[in-house]
Amino acid sequence: MKKVLVGGCFDLLHFGHIKFLEESKKLGEYLIVALESDENVRRMKGETRPIHTQTQRRAMLESLRMVDEVLLLPALTTDQDYETLVKDVNPSIIAITQGDPMETKKRHHAERIGASVVVIPKIHTPSTSQLAKLLGLE
Repeated sequence: MKKVLVGGCFDLLHFGHIKFLEESKKLGEYLIVALESDENVRRMKGETRPIHTQTQRRAMLESLRMVDEVLLLPALTTDQDYETLVKDVNPSIIAITQGDPMETKKRHHAERIGASVVVIPKIHTPSTSQLAKLLGLE
């Protein structure tokens, strides 16, 4: 079975997330979402985030037909933590969005297990951070 691994916060699901997950699923038979912890989201996005808890974000993702599994990530802090995750999941493909700031590291992790990285073009739609500001949540 060809497994595809994606990762992210997925705090306020929006059109860009849906298209990314749909395109990622087309790359294989089984789509796994590595879902960032509340602590990591707060560290990356600021004190007002996440808007939804990791448990709530998992429930939203699990309701999507293209998502086969959601892995709840602990508060990962080192590159080695992510490398261990990739080894444990052992995907054929790691799908990322265009402009992913961690692309180099993800390519390194993929290379170590013989997986490939596929870049999904970014959909030009408001981001979660932009939506949160528009809604007065940030």
